[in-house]
Amino acid sequence: MDKFSAAPLTNVMHMFNAITHSQIYVLDQDEALDFYVGKLGLEVAADVDMGFMRWLAVSIPGHPERQILLERPGAPAMSEETAAQVRDLVTKGAMGGWLIFTTEDCRKTYETLREQGVEFTEEPTERPYGTDCGLRDPFGNRIRFTQPKG
Repeated sequence: MDKFSAAPLTNVMHMFNAITHSQIYVLDQDEALDFYVGKLGLEVAADVDMGFMRWLAVSIPGHPERQILLERPGAPAMSEETAAQVRDLVTKGAMGGWLIFTTEDCRKTYETLREQGVEFTEEPTERPYGTDCGLRDPFGNRIRFTQPKG
């Protein structure tokens, strides 16, 4: 087990300096665009028809350096059989997709989103690290936003 030690390797410690893209699966990219941009207030960072897939990414306004790819399960990454299985798991909320955002005012953000029809799984709650709440996107991906203590 020494081979898989949790300690960072010193020769690769400074190879990376940012995370630029993360990915979650969505079943309908237009519906995802409506939710993430129209309701959550993110902005489109990229919307490119690549022929074999649509590269649709969103980001926090003013921060295009950190993007979330809203990927529809399918080619070229997987066969249609596998894509159907992934779509089924996404529908059940079993894909493990998570997004966690921060906000300056958790309760105000919660109220604003509720007024826009966003359904929550958890109301704002005080935690040791701050106030946070939870919701799911239309596809079952879990989202939380937190107002850090401070």
